[in-house]
Amino acid sequence: MISKRPYIVVLTVIVSMTFAVRSSNNMFSTTVPLLAMYNFHFTDLMVGLLSAVGAGATFIMSAMINSRLHSGPRRLLFLVSSFTYMVIYPLFYFSNYILIWPLVIIAGFVLGSLMPNIITSASLLDNKTQRERLLSIYTLTLSLSLIAGPTIESEILLKFSLIQSFLFFTALPVVAFISSFYIQFPEDKSAEKIPYYTIFKAHGFKAATLNILTYNIPFALILTFGGIYAKDQFGVSYSVITLIFSLFFTSSFLSRLLLTIYVPTKIFRLMTLSVIVTTIGLIALSFSPNIYLFAVSFLILGLPHGFTYPLSIISISRGFEQTMRSVANSYFFSLMMIVGALMPVISGFIVGSVGFRIGFVSIVPVVVILYILLRKEAGYLELPEKAIGTVE
Repeated sequence: MISKRPYIVVLTVIVSMTFAVRSSNNMFSTTVPLLAMYNFHFTDLMVGLLSAVGAGATFIMSAMINSRLHSGPRRLLFLVSSFTYMVIYPLFYFSNYILIWPLVIIAGFVLGSLMPNIITSASLLDNKTQRERLLSIYTLTLSLSLIAGPTIESEILLKFSLIQSFLFFTALPVVAFISSFYIQFPEDKSAEKIPYYTIFKAHGFKAATLNILTYNIPFALILTFGGIYAKDQFGVSYSVITLIFSLFFTSSFLSRLLLTIYVPTKIFRLMTLSVIVTTIGLIALSFSPNIYLFAVSFLILGLPHGFTYPLSIISISRGFEQTMRSVANSYFFSLMMIVGALMPVISGFIVGSVGFRIGFVSIVPVVVILYILLRKEAGYLELPEKAIGTVE
């Protein structure tokens, strides 16, 4: 088990694998919409649909395949997925308006095996304080990778094209493949013995899901159309767009660094703060009169991006026994992918119908409604560990 390994070894494996997968994944998540719009001349709706099929493929792998496997087969799937991701990534260089579809689908599909198992591996320590600190470091690494990736790509795009930038990032999936051999897997119960409703009815899972939705819904819109909005409204270069994304992830990194230093106990207070900041950021983004205030709005929106995800996985970590966390993480990640699949299509329709500004601000009422639902689970978030995993 992972708990028998030295903490520094566990930390090194988690950090290297997380950085490699997330930075390369984010690179194609933000670059593919630009490539589709400006190189392949897709419409707003088609850009949204392209992002949706990738997220949909991730959902199928995570919810319907990964979550139903025992530890041994799941590890084999994880290794095969890591290898496939390494092979498929440089092929984006050869993509066109037809080939981009299967490439996005395959990349999204294998990510459905990679990300949930990294999360689970980061949550296997027996000591609660060490485990939650490692989870915070894991999410901190996510933010660090999201700063480094756009910053590096911004420099690359000063001299090379969008499609050529994929070749520079190919080394990261290679690192991910090597690291994948050292990721640990729990001896968990088979998914057939854990009814899905047991997971979905758990207070820790419901709180984690509602919390992540308050940000993932606007984030899906930002990720897909934020760069296009900046280019169409303010006429900035691709390099400036990726630099603005790096500002977004810098503030996300700082908020996650805070969670790493100070492991939270009253997590609902931070969830409330995240919703307030998200609302302010979306309004600022929608009515930015110039690129400078647009960049400031990205800085604001980066703060709740840093808080929501670690608070959700801490909620799951506190709410489930070690043997159930893998299944809970797979279902949680799958729900995130459903949002990732639906929102680009919905947002593509909204943006095409009412424009960018109204499209972004229209998300605010949805965030408020989700927060109202989250408050109903608030009382369970501060209970002792495992208690929030129970159902009424």
